[in-house]
Amino acid sequence: MATTPEQRQQLPSVSFITEDGSKLTPNDLRGQKTILYFYPKDDTPGCTKEACAFRDRMADYQRAGLRVYGASLDSPESHRKFREKYQLNFPLLTDEGGAAARALGVLGDRGVAKRVAFLLDTVGRVAKVYPNVSPESHADEILEDAKKL
Repeated sequence: MATTPEQRQQLPSVSFITEDGSKLTPNDLRGQKTILYFYPKDDTPGCTKEACAFRDRMADYQRAGLRVYGASLDSPESHRKFREKYQLNFPLLTDEGGAAARALGVLGDRGVAKRVAFLLDTVGRVAKVYPNVSPESHADEILEDAKKL
């Protein structure tokens, strides 16, 4: 199993599928501070709390120059339904087959992503890793850290 990237490391060369079917790579994440957070499953209690916390703070994230991406192994269709149901205002990415989660060291024993977030700087390096985050509170913590970048 791969290890989780550490501070100042680039993300490994992984790709995600967006809801419209296009690919997104770490190179696409450069140019703006980014939070890439992994979560286990769409429309489950903890993942919904987490997603809604990001949704509710989105204006603050935008003022801080930070974009948000959520990622799981769920399908683009599942993501679309989840986004619509909770009016999520940020993209959800599909990690087809768990390749990205595996490469980033966040694939759990049950074949779903662990709840881990990565704060990336403007050149795509890891500024901070948030392992085992709290769905209720880490959206606020990440925002404070992003303001310091």
